[in-house]
Amino acid sequence: MVEQLNQAEREDALDGLPDWDHDEGRDAITRNFTFADFSEAFAFMTRVALLAEKADHHPEWSNVYNRVEILLTTHDAGGLSGRDIDMAQAIDALVE
Repeated sequence: MVEQLNQAEREDALDGLPDWDHDEGRDAITRNFTFADFSEAFAFMTRVALLAEKADHHPEWSNVYNRVEILLTTHDAGGLSGRDIDMAQAIDALVE
């Protein structure tokens, strides 16, 4: 079973993810990405999909033309876990 982050762990993790927002209603983190066009957005989603499959931790996401919205939460933990933080860091590394 994956453990949900406690308040101190959550605050510390979110301090290290300045581009992500905490969705308290879902106990999740979200980030919006904007690319030059649909092809760049789709290529990014493909890279994220490969990371997610390898980690066995899949985002909730949507894409409209050049925009990608990602939400990360761990259903097995009932909210935000270290798996979400790890995935957010890996996603950030793709765009830095």
